Amino acid sequence: MAQQINQLANTSITAHAFNADRSQLAVCENTPEVKIYARSGNGWTLTDTLTDHDKVVTSIDWAPTRNQIVTASQDRNAYVWNYAPDTLDLAQRPKWHPTLVLLRLNRSATVVRWSPDEQKFAVGSGSRTIAVCTYDDESNWWVAKHIKKPLRSTVLSLDWHPNSVLLSAGAADGRARVFSAFIKGLDSKPAPSVWGERLPFNTICGDFGSPAGGWVHDVAFSPSGDALAFVSHDSTVTVVYPSGQDGVPATVWMVKLATLPIVSLTFVGQDTFVGAGHDCEPLVFAGDRSRGWRQVRSLDEQKRTGAGGAQQRASTAGRLNNEAFNLFRAADSRGVTSPTGAGVGSGGHRAGVDTVHCNTITSVRAFAGSIGAVSQVSTSGVDGKVVIWNVQGGAVGGVTRGIGNMGI
Repeated sequence: MAQQINQLANTSITAHAFNADRSQLAVCENTPEVKIYARSGNGWTLTDTLTDHDKVVTSIDWAPTRNQIVTASQDRNAYVWNYAPDTLDLAQRPKWHPTLVLLRLNRSATVVRWSPDEQKFAVGSGSRTIAVCTYDDESNWWVAKHIKKPLRSTVLSLDWHPNSVLLSAGAADGRARVFSAFIKGLDSKPAPSVWGERLPFNTICGDFGSPAGGWVHDVAFSPSGDALAFVSHDSTVTVVYPSGQDGVPATVWMVKLATLPIVSLTFVGQDTFVGAGHDCEPLVFAGDRSRGWRQVRSLDEQKRTGAGGAQQRASTAGRLNNEAFNLFRAADSRGVTSPTGAGVGSGGHRAGVDTVHCNTITSVRAFAGSIGAVSQVSTSGVDGKVVIWNVQGGAVGGVTRGIGNMGI
């Protein structure tokens, strides 16, 4: 269920990230600016605005240990932001200072993610390129090394393996791939894994297609790194277990959804992940290598009141089982017309009306807990909300609304 619902903006929130202790929040409202909020009581107060980008910021990530923010934008650049005192006026409070990263891209930067060890970060782009960026102490600069082949379209998502060497990428060519992002002189040789043993930079450790060729919106490694999950625009969820032989999968499980496509996911346990997207509600999936995967519940199972006061539970059919759809389907297939309201069955609901989020969920991120034991996740959406959801526990129902009002 939703533990806290924060209406931060009246416009779309395209990306969000929290700091280590969750006392600060960075969001992009589909503009060239990144806004930093600090928790104030039950709400959030605007404290800083990062303004160095020229075009819309597409992605944000916050390194918890180093307390550094990295942002990527349609202006083809990335910035690393350090929170430090102003050297010209030490009496003033610390500020966010940007360092430009020359990505050498000729198209928009679409997604950015810090590696788990925070020694480097990766930037996906519309130029069919992934830039793996590391800090050069001698030149005092961030340098980029490119992964290009066999990418054939825009990179939409990235996720790091726990060993900070392997990097998964989802692209608009309908493929999810796993690359080696090993940087000589920086990374230590990783232990052998199911993804391979010899891992020089740009080694392709896995190449998997979506079932119907849909865009791969997001990818995620399991906490152990031994499985890869990805969601695609054909409304499917795929979980791959590699065999360790030239990227050939040993086991592939696919879940066909009755809902609209999922665009973001994150693992909350070794056998559980949460995904959300165009159907406006976060869904929980569970499974393993031997028994397969399935959708088990929604985190947004609110109680709804139907005709006669009967309580209705959210179904997994989402917008494909809403009032208008059922009304027209009945008229088309059986020539039956029904009064307004009769189209919703005992288990139906209207996405965006009966859900906490009123529009597409753009991002799902871990909020509380530890790796492999996440207890809460956060979501941001086109409706301008950032919502905290409880993942662990028994049956869910109802919403505990901790509305966070803005104070600027």
